[in-house]
Amino acid sequence: MASGTTAPPPPANLRRIVAASLIGTTIEWYDFFLYGSAAALVFNKLFFPDSDPLVGTLLSFLTYAVGFAARPLGALVFGHYGDRLGRKKLLVLSLLLMGGATFAIGLLPTHATIGTAAPVLLTVLRLVQGFALGGEWGGAVLLVSEHGDARRRGFWASWPQTGAPAGQLLATGVLSLLTALLSDAAFTAWGWRVPFLLSGVLVIVGLWIRLSVDESPVFKQALAQAEARKADTAAEKLPLVAVLRHHWRDILVAMGARMAENISYYVITAFILVYATTSAGVSKQTALNAVLIASAVHFAVIPLWGALSDRVGRRPVYLLGAAGVGLWMFPFFSLIDTGGFGNLIVAVTVGLVLHGAMYAPQAAFFSEMFATRMRYSGASIGAQFASVAAGAPAPLIATALLSDYGDSTPIALYVIAAAVLTLIAVGAAKETRHRDLADVTVPTGAEPAVPRTPDARV
Repeated sequence: MASGTTAPPPPANLRRIVAASLIGTTIEWYDFFLYGSAAALVFNKLFFPDSDPLVGTLLSFLTYAVGFAARPLGALVFGHYGDRLGRKKLLVLSLLLMGGATFAIGLLPTHATIGTAAPVLLTVLRLVQGFALGGEWGGAVLLVSEHGDARRRGFWASWPQTGAPAGQLLATGVLSLLTALLSDAAFTAWGWRVPFLLSGVLVIVGLWIRLSVDESPVFKQALAQAEARKADTAAEKLPLVAVLRHHWRDILVAMGARMAENISYYVITAFILVYATTSAGVSKQTALNAVLIASAVHFAVIPLWGALSDRVGRRPVYLLGAAGVGLWMFPFFSLIDTGGFGNLIVAVTVGLVLHGAMYAPQAAFFSEMFATRMRYSGASIGAQFASVAAGAPAPLIATALLSDYGDSTPIALYVIAAAVLTLIAVGAAKETRHRDLADVTVPTGAEPAVPRTPDARV
C-alpha cells in the first residue's frame, strides 16, 4: 500500500471544500437532532396525546427511530449514484431533501387538528429525513478525504464530523432560547415550530456554498480510468455488488466500530433529556443548557482527536474512545442523579469528549478502507446499516429499560456491551493511516475477473 504521498491541494481550495462539507453536514444534523430533541420535549404531547407521559415518549422516540430505518436505503441509493456520478451532485440532493422535510414538519398540523393523520405524516417526513442523512455522511467525508493532504487526512476529514456537534449545538441552542423566552404553553402551542421553519433559510445558505466546490480529484481520476477500460463492466454498473464482494470484511468492521459511537451519542444527548427530567428532577431548560455547553466542547475536541490519529493511527484513538465511553457510563448516571447543574455538565461533557475520540478518526478510517469507485457505497453502507441496530433504538431501549427497572444500571450495561463490540471490531481491523486513497485496492485474492491493466487497481 502506498505511503500516502499525495500532494496537498492549495490551502484556500481545501478550506473551501472543508467549509462546504461542514456547513452542509451542520444543517443536516441540525434538522435530524432537532427532531430528537422535540421528540423528547413536545411530540409526545402533540402527536400522541392519548398515552401516558412515558408511553407517549416511547411512541415519540419510535418515530425518531424510523428515521434511522431509512438511512440504509439512503446509503444504498446515494452510495450507488455517488460512486457513478460523483460526490457533489448527491450532496446537493441530500441537502434539499433534508431541509424540505424539516421545513414541512414545522408546518404539520397536530393530533388535535387532524387526528391520527398527524403522527402518520410525521413518520413519513421522518423517513425522508433519514433517507437524506443516509446519503449525506458518506459524500461529505469523502469530498474532504479525497481532496485533502494525505499526511493530515485525519485532521481535515474530522471537520465534517464536527457538523454533528455543531448541528446539535445549533438545534439545542435554538430550543433552549425558545424555552427560556416562551412559557410552556406558548412553546407547546407554536414555539416548537420556529426551529423547524428556520431550516429553510439554512438550506439556502448551505446550497450556495455547496454548489461552489469542485468534484473530488481522486474520483475524477478513477472515473476517467474506468471509462478507458470498458471491460470492467461489473464494478462500474453495480458499485454495491462490487463493494459487498470485495470489501465485506471492511463493512463488518465499520458496522462494529459504530456500535459504541452511535449508541453512546444518543444516550448522552437525546435520552438524557428524558432521564434528567423524569428521574433526576432536573428542568428541561437545565438539561438543554448542559447539552449545549457539552456540544461546544465536543465541537472543539473533534479536530484535535483527528490530528492525533494522524500521528499515532486511527485504531489507537478509536480504541481509547470506545474503552473510555464504556468506563464512563456508571459515573455518568451517578453525576446526573445528584441533580446539580455542574455535575450534569461534567457528565455530558466527559462523555462527548470520549465519544469524539471515536467519531473524529472515523471519517478518515472508513474512507481509507475502500477502493475509490466503491468508496461512497462502502463507507455509507458500513456507517448507516449500523445505525439501524445502534443509534435508532438507543433512546427507545434506554427509555424502555428506565420504564421497566426504574434505574440507570441496565442502561449503563447496555452502553458497556456496545463498547465491547466496538473494541472487538476495531481491534480486528488493520491500521489505515498510511494509505493513499488513489492507491487503495480491493482485498488480495478478491480482484474482479477482468483483464489486468496498469489502472485496474483503482
